[in-house]
Amino acid sequence: MTTIGARPLRSPKADAGLLSHSFQIAERSPGQPLARIDALQVAEMRRLTRNHLVEEGLSCYADDAVLVVSELVTNAVQHSHGREVTLTLTLHNGYLRINVHDGVPSRRPTPENPCDEDEHGRGLLLVQTVADDRRGAWGISNDGAGTWCELALAVS
Repeated sequence: MTTIGARPLRSPKADAGLLSHSFQIAERSPGQPLARIDALQVAEMRRLTRNHLVEEGLSCYADDAVLVVSELVTNAVQHSHGREVTLTLTLHNGYLRINVHDGVPSRRPTPENPCDEDEHGRGLLLVQTVADDRRGAWGISNDGAGTWCELALAVS
């Protein structure tokens, strides 16, 4: 078992930018599988998220935040057909806000109700569940080019 030392939790009301990172997406045709480099970028966004939250003394939120980042970044890479994705993490008014922007206006995705046999289609349901469990919310920007999730830092 690995033990990670964490700094004391900063005040949840302290507003701060924690992370802003952009990466390029390989061009591909519809239906073509993701390039390996794009799949590696999703893993890198998970790693950066965890590291930044641990550094800020917010390690108790890392598992939920990493799950949300994984789902939102994967959706952006798979479905946007854009060429760049930007992940930002901020603290604002007692919430951790995760924003993934792909720059491609699109229709608003909604959580699906997949069958047990389906291999895909659960990502936004997971994001919604995590947001609900953390007394937060999630949504899509007005133009559909970004998806966000807020997780309350202090659950009473």
